[in-house]
Amino acid sequence: MFKEVAYDEYMTKVNKKLRSGGIFLTAKGEKPNTMTIGWGFIGHMWGKPIFLVPVRKTRFTYGLIEKSNEFTVSIPFDGLKKELALCGSKSGRDIDKFRECALEAVEGTVINTPVIGQCDLHYECKVVFKQEMNPEHLDIEYDGKWYGKKDYHMLYFGEIVACYVKE
Repeated sequence: MFKEVAYDEYMTKVNKKLRSGGIFLTAKGEKPNTMTIGWGFIGHMWGKPIFLVPVRKTRFTYGLIEKSNEFTVSIPFDGLKKELALCGSKSGRDIDKFRECALEAVEGTVINTPVIGQCDLHYECKVVFKQEMNPEHLDIEYDGKWYGKKDYHMLYFGEIVACYVKE
């Protein structure tokens, strides 16, 4: 069902999806929740592959990651535009996005947070560092453009502990 791949094998596709409609970030509490993200980075730090994801502290997913210290990222190469739109506009506090979008929660191979079965590429990540944004260090233009409500991100650095594609 899944084939392990190098974390950087699909970097071009991941970056394209981030720029053009987003990808799914999933966290788990009593139940899994997913949200759409359009910002993130994959790189290499501390001798490990890292997926950095920003999550606003006002998001339901923020609390889930804070408790579990893990997350998954699932990327559809094509399709799921309606699902991405809904998951980027509704809160998991109010609806079960998996049920609402008929998304399949597939058990992770290493961590307890599921991936989205309909997606093609998956990253399982364990939080190894987090940093709350300090607006004093943010360019004033960026602050005005992206943080009008002053709802700054927590930056989660997730060690990529598994990466695989759907066969």
